[in-house]
Amino acid sequence: MTHASDSGKRYGLARVLSKMGLASRAEATRQIRAGLVRINGKIIRDPEHPVCMGVDRVETGEGRAESRPFMALMLNKPRGLVTTRSDERQRATVYDCLPADMPWLSPVGRLDKASEGLLLFCNDPVWAAGITNPDTGPDKTYHVQIDCIPDDELLQRLRTGIETDAGFLSAKRIDLLRHGEKHAWLEIVLDEGRNRQIRRLLEGFGIGVLRLIRTAIGGLPLGDLPKGQWRPLTVAELALLNHA
Repeated sequence: MTHASDSGKRYGLARVLSKMGLASRAEATRQIRAGLVRINGKIIRDPEHPVCMGVDRVETGEGRAESRPFMALMLNKPRGLVTTRSDERQRATVYDCLPADMPWLSPVGRLDKASEGLLLFCNDPVWAAGITNPDTGPDKTYHVQIDCIPDDELLQRLRTGIETDAGFLSAKRIDLLRHGEKHAWLEIVLDEGRNRQIRRLLEGFGIGVLRLIRTAIGGLPLGDLPKGQWRPLTVAELALLNHA
């Protein structure tokens, strides 16, 4: 999604394609270096080539590049899929859940292969960066099944956090949801999204993770969306995320 205030400003070519919602920066860079992008009729292979938005004519292999309307959707990610468009090890990806003819969309943040639940996609990198920003983005809520039943002391230690090889790890909030005879479910809220943060935090206390499900981003819940299914975000849902 581009904005009227962008018109007349100069940006690097790869950034322009990204701002127009046509490709990620990495994919745009690949297309440019492959000679698939023209500026004012001339093939440009420099991803940083300055482009005046709204003035220079940008063309891709599909013809004149036009900004695409903003698009965002939510997916209930199944366990076992990697959050990438293509995988060098030929593993199944989250894009296998989306139609093959879906216009370019990029995941907003990530869920690791063993994790499941709410995953957003959109075609606006600026909007996505706002959602994933640890300082200003909305909180992320997870339900986590663990291989033990924590007592009050262990819960307090978890809430305090722990120093690990990956740095100090903690959560904004940790609550016990329920437990059986051997296992328990925790609700964990993060205000940042470091790589495998919850798993590493729990592992630091000798706790194994059996299931990890993202159930909400800010005020947007996963709800009853079936596993492996997706749907566009509504105007009201976008307002919830933008407000957060």
